[in-house]
Formats: sequence, C-alpha cells, structure tokens
Amino acid sequence: MPTIALVDDDRNILTSVSIALEAEGYRIMTYTDGASALDGFRTSQPDLAILDIKMPRMDGMETLRRLRQKSDLPVIFLTSKDEEIDELFGLKMGADDFIRKPFSQRLLVERVKAVLRRSQPKDPTAVPKENDAKALDRGLLRMDPERHTCTWKNEPVTLTVTEFLILQALATRPGVVKSRNALMDAAYDDQVYVDDRTIDSHIKRLRSLISRLAGLFVN
Repeated sequence: MPTIALVDDDRNILTSVSIALEAEGYRIMTYTDGASALDGFRTSQPDLAILDIKMPRMDGMETLRRLRQKSDLPVIFLTSKDEEIDELFGLKMGADDFIRKPFSQRLLVERVKAVLRRSQPKDPTAVPKENDAKALDRGLLRMDPERHTCTWKNEPVTLTVTEFLILQALATRPGVVKSRNALMDAAYDDQVYVDDRTIDSHIKRLRSLISRLAGLFVN
C-alpha cells in the first residue's frame, strides 16, 4: 500500500488522520513541521504528502516550494485558512488539492484515494478511455496522456495531476464550452466531493499559466 506523509503541528490531527488512513491500509509517516518532513523525505520518500499551511520552523507553502525543486510528489493542503489567495498561491506552487479544517475523515480518505489514483502511471495493457489513447496537438501545445507530459513550443510545462486532467479535458474539444461540473468529472472521481472554489482555483492557475506561456492576457 502507498505511504502517506502527514505534516501538521497539531498532534490531535496527526493522530486522528493517521487512524483513518491506517484503517484503509496506508502506511503513515508523521512530522510536526516542514523542515523535519523534508529531512525525512531524503531517506524515505512517501507516495503522497498532506501538508498544513501554518506550522513552526517551516510552513506548508515553503515546504512545497522546496519540494517542487526536486520532486513532483502529489500534495494535498490541509488547512484552517479560508482565504482564496492562499489556495491560489498553493496551486501556483504545485499543490494537487485543498481540504479545509474542520473536515470529514471520510472526505479526506476519498480525496487521498483520488489523488493517488490520478498520480499512478497508466497500465500499458489497459483499454484506453475515450480521448486518452493518443497525444493531443493544439498549436504550440502538446499533451501526452500516456506519459502524462505537457509541452509548449517543445518546452516542458509543469502541471499537477489535477491541472493536467483539466487542461486535457479542455484541449480534447477546443472551442466547446465546458461547465464546471464537466471539469470536475474530468479531474475527480464521482464519489469525491469537490467544492466550486477548489475547481475555480485550478482554472485560475491554468489561465495564469497559459497567459504567461502565450505572452497574452487571457480574458
């Protein structure tokens, strides 16, 4: 089973979340700040990290920034902050998802399962789903769903798992307006609840990224 790293200075949360995830069979690593987590990752790399934002020594944002310099490890932010700017900044830094405190243990478990599923390499023997079988070429943009790579003018573009799936859904049928629900369906499993603001934050991050790549302002 995958290994999950929990990074939070609240030991009650570390205990309760560990119990919930261990009940699902996951192996758990716990840390009370980002600095100790990064030290631990050097010798034992988890399959997914759940980071709190506000922590001593090194907060979640700085932890993610340093992590992204060397790793594309899937990251979920678990935070009590409720400001949209924190969510946007976290997504810009490369977070895959946000869960706000207080939260349901079942919701957390399902979101963890969803992010892990989306981050797994595709089975080469599996029958491809519609629009997943071949690379997408849209002008200067190229996406390869099988290898989970994206390039712009042949230069690699770094995307989180969720961002890749959303952009893939948009690129599959260019010019067709996609509803928020359609994008949620493309990026998340049906059984996982995602609020509107989370998907909106992903879209804003993608719009900003595309704007920078194209050198144009996107309305």
